[in-house]
Amino acid sequence: MPTCLITATNRGIGLELARKALADGWTVYGSVRSQSAAQESAETLGEGYVPLVFDVTDHDGVRRAAEDLDEVLDLLINNAGIITPDRQSPLDMDFEGFLKTLEVNTLAPLAVSQIFLPHLRRSGVAKILTISSQMSWMGYRKPDTLAYRASKAAVNKVMQGLATELEPEGIPVALIDPGWVRTSMGGAAADNCPADVAAGILAVAATLDLERTGRFFKWTGEERPF
Repeated sequence: MPTCLITATNRGIGLELARKALADGWTVYGSVRSQSAAQESAETLGEGYVPLVFDVTDHDGVRRAAEDLDEVLDLLINNAGIITPDRQSPLDMDFEGFLKTLEVNTLAPLAVSQIFLPHLRRSGVAKILTISSQMSWMGYRKPDTLAYRASKAAVNKVMQGLATELEPEGIPVALIDPGWVRTSMGGAAADNCPADVAAGILAVAATLDLERTGRFFKWTGEERPF
């Protein structure tokens, strides 16, 4: 039975990713930030789901969780993300909030990938996916939600570099644009159903190989520009 780790599985895309992976026969390890969220997600997702309690920005906590996990991982999906702060325009920036956004959206995916890499290396067929955003595209000149846009553009470059480093080991790495999704982050007016997006992301994971490592894909499978 294949195994995966998905960060932030208590709601939104992460919850739907876990639900779909379980339906497809995976064992799912899902990160949540509290014991109450662990219990709630376990009750929601049921058999085959194992919650891991850590905050992705707490690298020591991530390391402890990794040390406590003996299982091989076949897939890591870096899903956790935030779109704060409230003030994030070029002329009115909450810099502490900007730093927090970078910690969650840019630094954490790399840290989680590094810390769980020994589990992935034991697989022989491991892959890493990171949820990015269409708002990272450098062709946009929009100044709103700048901290979020910048953090996602930065994680694209970080994961592109990780793909290059891991290519000799046979571990492909890719980025996913989920589009505008109906979650607490995206809002009720968003275009895409989170269950559909989750299914699409796992379909991309299923076909990801070294020929496509380091690339950026829409959740529907098409490659998109950085």
